Amino acid sequence: MAFKNPFDLTGKVAVITGSSRGIGRSIAETMAGLGAKVVISSRSMEACGPVADAINAAGGTAIAIACNIGRKDEVAALIKGAEAAFGTVDSMVCNAAINPVYGPMSDLPDAAFEKIMKSNVLSNMWLSCAVAPGMKKIGGGSITIVSSIAGLRAAGMIGAYGISKAADMALARNYAQEWGPDNIRVNCIAPGLVKTDFAKALWEDPDRIKAVNDTVPLRRIGDPADIGGIGAFLASDAALFITGQVIVADGGVTIV
Repeated sequence: MAFKNPFDLTGKVAVITGSSRGIGRSIAETMAGLGAKVVISSRSMEACGPVADAINAAGGTAIAIACNIGRKDEVAALIKGAEAAFGTVDSMVCNAAINPVYGPMSDLPDAAFEKIMKSNVLSNMWLSCAVAPGMKKIGGGSITIVSSIAGLRAAGMIGAYGISKAADMALARNYAQEWGPDNIRVNCIAPGLVKTDFAKALWEDPDRIKAVNDTVPLRRIGDPADIGGIGAFLASDAALFITGQVIVADGGVTIV
């Protein structure tokens, strides 16, 4: 009897935005380690090229394609480039996002809100719609949007970011319903605080990070590697019956 590994991604083609560092890089490296051909993408080749090189050097398969997700033409070029290199994309991970402002919602300029929604929500619509036709032709695929627990509760000084992340959850549910008959699964990951550049000012301060960790049931903030496996899982056959869901990975913060 031959046993099938439901987590094996051999033969899969995955595009991961914002994968030059942090959560996106962890997802890309984990997927490549499980056999997927991955496309590393960020705004500059200088940032994403070395990540692809490191994956290839470790025995994986990767290429780098620069893309500013706030520009629709670059999003289209990213998917076309991935298809030209590896064939149809059957796993899309929408990880790239921005948060250019920190402060109360009452002081938020219209332009800043529009920029956040375009980069964090509209770009995910563009990416999803760009890969969906190919997925339909091959009988299905997986789209994963990296959201945040900021989309599940009030986000204090990053309110607009939280609104965009809540919108991503609704986006995933609606595409999951719309494309379910085509066997396209669409889900979200909602990380809590993770040790990335986004939160660097906090985790580099011993007093502040201790205060935060004391409130987390697991007594620590997350590491990008804590999210990488979830991204790979959602792309795998182990998750074939999961769609329209939000997978929370926050060390237990939202249960307290």
